[in-house]
Amino acid sequence: MSSLTLKRVYEAPEASDGARILVDRLWPRGIAKDKARIDLWLKDIAPSDALRKRFHGNPDAWDEFCTAYAGELEDATAQAAVHELREHLAKGPVTLLYAARNEERNNAVALKAWLGRRV
Repeated sequence: MSSLTLKRVYEAPEASDGARILVDRLWPRGIAKDKARIDLWLKDIAPSDALRKRFHGNPDAWDEFCTAYAGELEDATAQAAVHELREHLAKGPVTLLYAARNEERNNAVALKAWLGRRV
């Protein structure tokens, strides 16, 4: 599997990013689609709106969020998106893009950890 990195969508694109894949359910505020240089938007791999809202209101519940998100990732729709992500990883470097301000606790971090456990 190629390298998998994380980056806020607001950071400038770099050649080393490889495939830039947005893993948020909502389009990030203030980012024009033509300037974002997003190769793929995998909405179906993102946490549900209900989970996202529950976690947003309680950032201390990180472990609970990760567990609930892992459960959502087992859904057939999410699994199709995971398969698509793995196809990109097989071709070269991938950067998962997210909009959250918290760089240590967000869905991209949880997704990367989940993927790492399932190699």
